[in-house]
Amino acid sequence: MSTCVEGIAVHTFSRRDFIAIAGGMSAGAVLSACSHQEKTPAGSAETKSESSEVAIRVATLKGPTSMGLAKLQKDVQDGKSEHSYAFKMYTNPADEVLPLLVKGEVDIACLPANVAALAYNKTKGAVQVIDLNTLSVLYVVSADGDITQLKDLTERTLYVPNQGASPDYVMQFLLANAGVTDQVTIQYVSEPTEIIAALAKDPTAAGVLPEPFVTAALTKNDSLKRVLNLNSEWTRAVNDDSGLVTGVTVVRSEFAKQNSDLVDQFLQDHAESVAAVIADPQIYGEVVAELGIVDAAPIATQAIPYCNLVCLTGDQMRESLEGYLKVLFEANPKSVGGQLPQDDFYFID
Repeated sequence: MSTCVEGIAVHTFSRRDFIAIAGGMSAGAVLSACSHQEKTPAGSAETKSESSEVAIRVATLKGPTSMGLAKLQKDVQDGKSEHSYAFKMYTNPADEVLPLLVKGEVDIACLPANVAALAYNKTKGAVQVIDLNTLSVLYVVSADGDITQLKDLTERTLYVPNQGASPDYVMQFLLANAGVTDQVTIQYVSEPTEIIAALAKDPTAAGVLPEPFVTAALTKNDSLKRVLNLNSEWTRAVNDDSGLVTGVTVVRSEFAKQNSDLVDQFLQDHAESVAAVIADPQIYGEVVAELGIVDAAPIATQAIPYCNLVCLTGDQMRESLEGYLKVLFEANPKSVGGQLPQDDFYFID
């Protein structure tokens, strides 16, 4: 089993992309095989392998969940991969990727953590999670450096994206744990630019933003800073081994049953790719932009150390994800498909 850690970035993203990056329920990506990159009719980038081996069809999301695969995708594109993969990127996991999983047209897919639970429930257990690919990309940003703990948000306005999405439930959980729920004024917005504009007007306010938007915001407004890392706040709040999870990788259960060796090989290649991206943000920031995962290489390079890219498998994967999904379920059962996934949701080789 493999373990890795950290990375990501962007410049111009739509609201749909923002919701996905923040851990919401829409926006995604899928990728498909050849030694060059080309555009599909839908405008998504394809990366193909020329190997005679049957290609594993991998669906990825634009944003953090794809960044750890940047080295592997680049190797496939350049004909340097020893194994055959077909990568294709989409922008909507719920509407585009899930149907492909159901129809058996995709073998492996990167999804927001809660969407993976939705997929499991929707397909009655036909998908399993094989690794965590991204831990928290959420930060509280503010121009006020006196904010060093959640209790410092008392009597302040906190801007939160997309009411009823995962970041909202996470923030509600953390504020309740800190005992300040009724002392913080939450203002919901739908666009990250609204948060950035609001913080420019009120330096005492704070906002919840995901990377890559944090890096973009700090680039545009040098008075802003990351004042709270929600990954750290989550660790302090829980009494189990759960993690604040953004993205996971799932496999069709039938594919895993018939091709366990290929799944193991993917996990090894994924781990090696993540480690390379973390080790050299400068090089792979360029690759991430080249692959179309983000638009601006400088933003990607700066954001990589803050995105918590990982490749966590086995018991560590399960322990981290189970507790996170339980928090979402308790906030709103529909956010994970109405019920928590059963034991067979977790691929433990």
